[in-house]
Amino acid sequence: MAALHLALVVLWPADRFGLGEGSQAPPRIEVSFVRELKPALPAAPPEAATRVLRAMRPLRAASAPAAQAGEERAPLVLDEALREPAAGTAGDPLPEIASAPSIAGALAVPAIAAAAAAGAAAAATLERGVAAAPAAPAFEWPPSTRLSYLLTGNYHGPVEGQARVEWRLAGDRYQVSLEVGIGPPFAPLVTRQIQSDGLVTAGGLEPRRYDEETQVVLRTPRRFSILLDPDRVLLPNGRQVPRPAGVQDSASQFVQMTWLFTTQPARLLVGSTVQLPLALARRVEVWTYEVVGETTLHTPVGAIEAVHVRPRRPPPAAGGAGGDLVAEFWVAPTLQYLPVRILIRQDEETYVDLHLERLPQQAESRR
Repeated sequence: MAALHLALVVLWPADRFGLGEGSQAPPRIEVSFVRELKPALPAAPPEAATRVLRAMRPLRAASAPAAQAGEERAPLVLDEALREPAAGTAGDPLPEIASAPSIAGALAVPAIAAAAAAGAAAAATLERGVAAAPAAPAFEWPPSTRLSYLLTGNYHGPVEGQARVEWRLAGDRYQVSLEVGIGPPFAPLVTRQIQSDGLVTAGGLEPRRYDEETQVVLRTPRRFSILLDPDRVLLPNGRQVPRPAGVQDSASQFVQMTWLFTTQPARLLVGSTVQLPLALARRVEVWTYEVVGETTLHTPVGAIEAVHVRPRRPPPAAGGAGGDLVAEFWVAPTLQYLPVRILIRQDEETYVDLHLERLPQQAESRR
């Protein structure tokens, strides 16, 4: 869930983030990861799916040749995908979902069509004086999940390591943690651990505390914390700022995006944007992420269709003084919109690249 903002990376010296000693982080929620998450298409409303698949038939016939492996493809354009099917096609057999030109479009557009149909139906029943249909079931948070990554990158030369992201859930309380290690797993040279702790609500995640610790061999660990009270954010340097609605931290933001993409699949249409207020080590500000396109990632567990999301803010110029690190990521609709790749840059020559190493592990479902 993700991984995470660039302050997570362990390649850069700890004193870049040395903004005060944090108190001890809350203990981790205890869970057991007992099963693998198998790839599967998210469920789509059958009637809406039927309509969009019929609408995609003429688009496929007129589309360009299939993209090469690794080449990004743009999701379907909304107004084209929602056109009424041509006369004489209503009884034609429907194509398989795998033949659709865009996984993201096939998943996002049915949701929009379903919403439009539901709105029209509700309006019609109200005109007749009939009560509207019951609301759809509330979103159910996925069970606790672990993601394991292989790390490659460059920092004055090639670097390798491992990373692990865990989403832990107990009642209405959540934790998102990330552990990154540079060097061999039995004796890493640098490690960084981060944790977001808070509540799950009807509006997504509500972080209450963010903790980060960096350990470099032969150096004293560096720690800092961000406290997120109901009406204020307390930064590591003691500064207090008002808490914006929907604010996230560097760890929780990617899980919040997973929630947004799951509940509002239309946000994965190319050109769509997501804006999130972020509580960072030195300030609170709004970041904008843009949906770039769709691509196929080749991983140790096979080829995975993913949607590329990146911040609009460009990374600092090479050799510059630096600034906020910039993270882009690739979410997989077939793996509950989890990030299967995360690329974190300081500049063009300083970065780490996390690739999914194995299928995600999950706890038993809460149902």
